[in-house]
Amino acid sequence: MTAYLLERAWLGDRFADDVLVEVDGGRFASVTPDADPQRAVPVRGLVVPGLANTHSHAFHRALRGRTQRGRGTFWTWRRQMYDVAARLDPDAYLALARATYREMAAAGITCVGEFHYLHHQPDGTPYDDPHEMGEVLVEAARQAGIRITLLDTLYLSAGFGAAPEGAQVRYSDGSVDAWAARLDGFRGAPQACSGAAVHSVRAVPASDLGAVAAAVGDRPFHAHLSEQVAENEGCLEAYGVTPARLLADHGLLGERTSLVHATHLGDDDISVIGGARAHVSFCPTTERDLGDGIGPSRRLHDAGARLTLGSDSHAVIDPFEEMRAVELDERLATQQRGHWSAAELLDAATVTGHASLGWADAGAIAVGRRADLVVLDPASVRTGGAGRDENAVVFAAAAEDVRRVMADGRWVVEEGDRGAIGRELDEAIGRIWT
Repeated sequence: MTAYLLERAWLGDRFADDVLVEVDGGRFASVTPDADPQRAVPVRGLVVPGLANTHSHAFHRALRGRTQRGRGTFWTWRRQMYDVAARLDPDAYLALARATYREMAAAGITCVGEFHYLHHQPDGTPYDDPHEMGEVLVEAARQAGIRITLLDTLYLSAGFGAAPEGAQVRYSDGSVDAWAARLDGFRGAPQACSGAAVHSVRAVPASDLGAVAAAVGDRPFHAHLSEQVAENEGCLEAYGVTPARLLADHGLLGERTSLVHATHLGDDDISVIGGARAHVSFCPTTERDLGDGIGPSRRLHDAGARLTLGSDSHAVIDPFEEMRAVELDERLATQQRGHWSAAELLDAATVTGHASLGWADAGAIAVGRRADLVVLDPASVRTGGAGRDENAVVFAAAAEDVRRVMADGRWVVEEGDRGAIGRELDEAIGRIWT
């Protein structure tokens, strides 16, 4: 057992000084505010629980800085993304994912939900081991020191019944049964758990959604939803209902569901999502980068939905930026301030985010929870003079202010690690584009 004295730590509803935590077996054995211990390792700075990234496509990290020329839309960006998808083999993917997850860890992320659909070889032929690419991601997270929920994703169609084409053939299993067999065969690891996903209602015919619901069981279930107006229009034309209503009608909308983006919603969509107590995974930096739009985050919350946060395409990996962007985007959309409190946004990034990924025992500095700590510099050029409370963390701090990170009781990021991570990213991504 190791004792740490946290100078100032977030305890879920407030910051407290001199918080003594004892860590045993990777969990908090005791948490005592206002302590005066004789022997404890001091931890200086503002300390928050580990942060959860609920939506990641690790291979998209190779696109950063390479898709900004000229005008376009989500759909033109998608063609560039497919180019990367066609280039990856297991070795290159391991190097890229490991570096990407290390960048996440350095930003304070201790758990990632990896929306995984890069299943097969470039021509669509399955690997000898159908788990090949999923195991690569699990191993990358292990080497980076963070937990992963592998959201094995079903992709059967290029759009409302059209056959997969180009890079999409790597994604498709051909049937729900083939996808479910891989899902059931997940081998797992101490820092990994199994989740399920459908790419979108564009990519899985409605006739297959009942079988999907049966295969998901009690796993976390994620899906892209209403990211684009064209998706809603296509769904209405094909099935006569919106994507949210379609999932609800097939038993795929509930408390274990996470709907990613949820950008273009009508009143009925918000009502059905909120009534199901579903999670909504907002990814503001990606939604901004792709020109998706601004989702109705507060209306969803007030209807009963639970907010989480992701970095999606990794145009930026900065969970503090994702947190404040939810509030700032609402300000742009409504011309009013004060939609989300800093405490609510911290909750979305910590305990709620972890729960949506199947890690209900993480995300809080509390007895019995996984011992994850993120130590922030309270006197950087960003945080200096901003106070020492949750508002400083959410509305002033950035990923660069993270000094140290502990995951499951082990320090996985130390000061000075950023340079090595940058070099690792440069090498891994350079290999892909060479």
